[in-house]
Amino acid sequence: MSLPARDGRAGGGAAIFMVMGACACFAALDTGSKFVSATAPVMMVLWVRYIVQLAFTFGYLLPRQGGSPFATRHPLLQVLRGLLLLLCSVLAFLCLMFLPVGEFTAIVMISPIVVTLASTLLLREKVSASRWGIVLGGFIGVLLVIQPGAATFTWAMLLPLVLVGTNASFQLLTSVLAKSEEAGTTHSITGMVGALVTTLALPFFWRPDQSLAVWLVILAMSALGAVGHYLLIVAYTRATPARLTPYLYTQIAFAALAGWVAFGHAPDALALAGFGVISVCGMLGPWISAREARNSVH
Repeated sequence: MSLPARDGRAGGGAAIFMVMGACACFAALDTGSKFVSATAPVMMVLWVRYIVQLAFTFGYLLPRQGGSPFATRHPLLQVLRGLLLLLCSVLAFLCLMFLPVGEFTAIVMISPIVVTLASTLLLREKVSASRWGIVLGGFIGVLLVIQPGAATFTWAMLLPLVLVGTNASFQLLTSVLAKSEEAGTTHSITGMVGALVTTLALPFFWRPDQSLAVWLVILAMSALGAVGHYLLIVAYTRATPARLTPYLYTQIAFAALAGWVAFGHAPDALALAGFGVISVCGMLGPWISAREARNSVH
């Protein structure tokens, strides 16, 4: 069955719902991570997630895509990408041990802004005032969420900024590999690298004495992660990134809602203002990029 035309009305509308569905999956995954972080070692949780992801990839995705899953022109870059994603997962788990889900998600959502700026600087392109304004606005939003100097501030609230830098490196490397590698190949190798590293570490972190509730949450998280990434992959085959990027910021709303339902945490007024500033800046990014591209043509 053929996919709808890229950015067609039917395909584009479905892609938006897929992105929002993926964001809901990721918000639930982060909420689950916070729940299990009190008792379950991070490497054990990630091992289960990678095994479920591999089962989904090799059992469902690859048979439909065809081709060799490991035929790569850049094996070292592929391994580095897998290690960066694993590091992102470890950092996210650590962040969620200390931070509410909504605040954590809002801070991490400045990653696309950082990626856009970093890619522009690496290409030695002139950075417009509009782009600098978005970057500044994004970091003002982060300050509103973190609230340094407030009684609620702890140094652990700076951990997501380390994650933002790591995730930006991961995204930049992904964009480099996307120019010459098949998406299925990159997805498969990334999963294999994570599964291999967590398997080697598993004997040092294996603690099977978890409650049934914790095991069920870990399995649900793993399934949600696989489904969320699959929805994003399909969405980006049906619509352009510029059209879909604004809807990625619904994850902040889903995360704040999940944190309130699961843990009774309601963000204060300043944090909510920060959520809004980060979302607006993130949504403006693709629009400014498209406008600058049109102006460069004329």
